[in-house]
Amino acid sequence: MRTSVFAVVALVSGFTLPAMAQESVAQFYQGKTVRMIVGVAVGSGYDINARALARHLSEHIPGKPTIIVQNQPGAGSITMTNQLYNTGPFDGTVIGAAFGGMPTAPLLTPEGVKFDPNKLNWLGSTNRETHVTYLWNTAPANSFDDIKKQEIVVGAQAPGTTQYDFPIMANAIFGTKFKIVKGYGGTPQIHLAMERGEIEGNGASALTTLKALNGDWIKDKKVKIIAQWALRPNPELPGVPSVLDLAKNDTDKAALLLVLARLDFGRPFFVPPNVPADRVEALRKAFDDTMKDPAFLAEAEKLKLDIDPLNGKQVSELVAQVLATPKPVVESVREVFEKTN
Repeated sequence: MRTSVFAVVALVSGFTLPAMAQESVAQFYQGKTVRMIVGVAVGSGYDINARALARHLSEHIPGKPTIIVQNQPGAGSITMTNQLYNTGPFDGTVIGAAFGGMPTAPLLTPEGVKFDPNKLNWLGSTNRETHVTYLWNTAPANSFDDIKKQEIVVGAQAPGTTQYDFPIMANAIFGTKFKIVKGYGGTPQIHLAMERGEIEGNGASALTTLKALNGDWIKDKKVKIIAQWALRPNPELPGVPSVLDLAKNDTDKAALLLVLARLDFGRPFFVPPNVPADRVEALRKAFDDTMKDPAFLAEAEKLKLDIDPLNGKQVSELVAQVLATPKPVVESVREVFEKTN
């Protein structure tokens, strides 16, 4: 009889504890404001994506807190990540939305990095990405081979972004002559500079960003997409060469794979270290539930945002895998960036 009583108590406890944890999380978040800090400028593809998520995420967080979006661009999201990692708050009331390249920063551009990506609490990523090199229709180049013969001027925000890092890698591996003008506030400003004739293209930005900001450019042939940067070919880009296929040897391919790893991070979201575990799990579940929310998916389709999510565990595993890249590969890629920064 005693065993039966203990069994019942254990069974009840098994159901009660998760419910109590859920209730505790709900009590914490009820009436609270959660800030989502976007490490990219207002109006960029990452910003549009984060704001769409913020409009639906609250419905799935116990207690349904208010979510507001703020922007803190700088150094490819490193500025924002440094601040949240070191100063918090560490209670689950702030969420970081970062460039996909942020988790590789400690390996490739370690100067100024004051965080360990393995210690961040990853909530998930809304999609795995394909980035594209695209030029204005009047640019005197139609392929990487053409850019080996003549200089092409492209715009970028800062080192650490694909707009900067990818054309730098193309110059080193393929012998292209991209001239990179950095310092733009975001992709909208780069597009405006293309229209004005100040620059001739974008070395690499997300295809989903191009579609979200200026999808008519593709349809009206105002831009030429000359290469895709991805770990797998994108079915939307038949006939557009993949840089991995252009690599001529295993060494070049290994370097490209390290740089391209950020694309599977896609558009990641995190909370700082030391946030209580029950709140981290609640936020992860809320993220996963939002990725299946019909209202969110309908808005994403309207905004031309591709949704191909990874959950928090998958992002964490990918971060650990990338940070374990063999040292010689890391050093070869870092050497390329150090020569140009």
